[in-house]
Amino acid sequence: MQLVVFDLDYTVWQPEMYQIHGPPKLISVDEFQGKKKRKVRSPPRQVPPGSKTIQKNMLVTDRRGIPITVFDGASHALSEINRMKRDDGWSIQAAISSRTDEPSWARKCMEWLVVSDGTPLSRCFDKNLIEICYADKARHFESLHRKTGIPYEEMCFFDNEHWNIRGVSQLGVKCFHTPDGMTKEAWNEALETFGVS
Repeated sequence: MQLVVFDLDYTVWQPEMYQIHGPPKLISVDEFQGKKKRKVRSPPRQVPPGSKTIQKNMLVTDRRGIPITVFDGASHALSEINRMKRDDGWSIQAAISSRTDEPSWARKCMEWLVVSDGTPLSRCFDKNLIEICYADKARHFESLHRKTGIPYEEMCFFDNEHWNIRGVSQLGVKCFHTPDGMTKEAWNEALETFGVS
């Protein structure tokens, strides 16, 4: 396993960019919970898991206050990749293959959201290995292969869309379907497939 590639929408985070209203923004937890506006003594909104950001007591929402959160499995896998590189000296890279409708919004979320080890999403991925465009994902992988020289057989891919999995797997990439977002189980399955303990 030399290259680990993630889809963004509904694999790394939720909701998908096409589902949010307007570009993302950072808001305070107090604002999200309605503490400043609440007149009735109802309980505040709970801060959802996976909403940790680069700024303490802030979270990412759309313009209507819907939080954008990182799936626990994606946070775990990216933190593990960071650890493998830092502590174990692995020459493993992380990349993105995304057809998101709003690339600039996705990049903003990547700047603000962090994984469980405290690393911003944007720093989890090599800047040259971010494929965000509305092209066939097999084309993304051809580009990643050209840029890295890594054989397809040494790549793995996580995506929530089965048709992306089918197309990319034809190249020889080991693909893992994550229909409900990235999970720790999918990450562990990938490690096992590549014989990584």
